[in-house]
Amino acid sequence: MNANIHLIGLNHRTAGVDIREKYALSSLEAFEKMLVHGPVREALALSTCNRVEILIVSDGSPAAADHVLHCWAEACSQPVSGLVSHTYVHENEQAVQHLFRVAGSLDSMVLGEPQILGQLKEAYRKAVESGTAKIVINRLLHKAFFVAKRIRSETGVASSAVSISYAAVALARKIFGELQGKRAMLIGAGEMAELAAMHLLGAGIEHICVANRTFARAEELATRFKGTAIPFDALYSKLPEVDIVISSTGAPTAVIHARDMKQVLKKRRHKPMFFIDIAVPRDIDPDVNQLDNAYLYDIDDLKEVVEENLAQRRDEAEKASTIVREEVQAFSHWLGSLELQPTIVDLLSSGERIAQRELQKTLRRLGPDVPEETRKALEVLVTSLAHKLYHEPIVYLKRRAREEGPAERFVHNVRRIFNLDEETVPEDAHVCRHKPSSLSGDQICQDKPQ
Repeated sequence: MNANIHLIGLNHRTAGVDIREKYALSSLEAFEKMLVHGPVREALALSTCNRVEILIVSDGSPAAADHVLHCWAEACSQPVSGLVSHTYVHENEQAVQHLFRVAGSLDSMVLGEPQILGQLKEAYRKAVESGTAKIVINRLLHKAFFVAKRIRSETGVASSAVSISYAAVALARKIFGELQGKRAMLIGAGEMAELAAMHLLGAGIEHICVANRTFARAEELATRFKGTAIPFDALYSKLPEVDIVISSTGAPTAVIHARDMKQVLKKRRHKPMFFIDIAVPRDIDPDVNQLDNAYLYDIDDLKEVVEENLAQRRDEAEKASTIVREEVQAFSHWLGSLELQPTIVDLLSSGERIAQRELQKTLRRLGPDVPEETRKALEVLVTSLAHKLYHEPIVYLKRRAREEGPAERFVHNVRRIFNLDEETVPEDAHVCRHKPSSLSGDQICQDKPQ
């Protein structure tokens, strides 16, 4: 099989929030379809607050990575030169290892945070729906989910797990001391806002109000946390009453501007106000930080808080890295098996093993007095029969490879039909195959941003 796996991306380590927001991807399905041309056969894109990563399977052409960079820049209406110094490119085993580390939250700003796995599953679902995730990416993502599950169950990396929302609330406590008696506003009502609300209440916040463009969603979240929902266009009228603002919308431009905040702070009689912007692109105009008694932190400022949580998890992370290395080798073995010759060898070996098992059962039934000559004749018979039974599948594979070039789809199907990889498939593995819109978390079988 002439196929290369590439992973091209940037993250919180290689690019600041100003770069990440410029190159964030919005319409993943359209972008993936744009990618699958020329040297690229399969594609999946992941875009979150802290990373944009593009996974492709190519025909081995050296132009594949450049093709991705140019499509990426075009999709964001930005120059490709702005990507070059901030991106990393991993190939084959290194790409697989990086993806497994991402799925297991070993590459996250907050080690062990749970959000990235859900985001990766959502990205995978979209790639399946757009038709750009095929044999290799399907298998690779299922393996990534399995790796993440092993890491969660076999290590303590996710114990006392924190998230960006938790880090935001921890930073608020550092600024204000205790949060009892303080009032908070959440702008946006997605998963990040939900987590922030939980952590704020746990820290003793007095009251939470929620502003969201979809008012029904704001009401739903506010009701859950015994707060108040406010219309999005009434946001500025409510701001003077709150001490802490955590914003995490998906808006393409800022929703809070420095020029408007001057009046808000005046109405507060210049009591301190604390802003945490955990959106990419940013929700809050950076110039707000220049105003007296306004303290603005963006997602990059949370790194210091995050660092405090790393020390106790490093030993567990090493255990998780061992799991990743084991599973990278297992996936590489599978990928190599998509070549025609290894599958033919595996097919014949499987037939021979079955034949020998059945021969031994028959000999036991016949008893100990079977002549050696008869024993050898039976062995030749069953081995010959096994080879003849697998003759037609082997001829079929060779013909497909000769007529159509890379035949990994046919090889993959044969390996599954004869279970050459000896996988154990749960009875309910395909229950949700025809319900992609309802898939979430560990329920995804056919194959959320912060």
